[in-house]
Amino acid sequence: MSYRLLAVACAVVTTLTLGGCAGSQSGSAYSRSQTRGEMHVRMGVVESVRQVTIEGTQSGVGAAAGGVVGGVAGSDIGHGKGSTVGAVLGAVLGGVAGQAIEEKVSKKDGLEITIKLDSGQIIAVTQEADDQFRAGERVRVLSGGGVTRVSH
Repeated sequence: MSYRLLAVACAVVTTLTLGGCAGSQSGSAYSRSQTRGEMHVRMGVVESVRQVTIEGTQSGVGAAAGGVVGGVAGSDIGHGKGSTVGAVLGAVLGGVAGQAIEEKVSKKDGLEITIKLDSGQIIAVTQEADDQFRAGERVRVLSGGGVTRVSH
């Protein structure tokens, strides 16, 4: 019984920590590889801001953790063949639930910011909604290493 409890506890902890594994899409967050790198800076004015949803991750970790939890829980049903069937059904249902939990936990609110650059070009950048932008506001657009972000 303690083995089952340990397996369930490990799977639950893994599932709950998935939100921390998702990379930030914030305009203020930099990955380690982006530091000390040169970025091209352009100036512009915000034309419009639209709220969007940034999809959550589906790495498979949530499905795997849910499958373990469901399999262990399902194996407690019946004895012999009933236990095996319960474990299989529990693993499948747990995997589906774990995947849904992972996606929901890592989903974020975002902004699609449309900017008219000083050059006259109009661009749109989508990033996490951790900062507020308003139409008519002057902003910086930083680009480098395949990443573009908007900041004040």
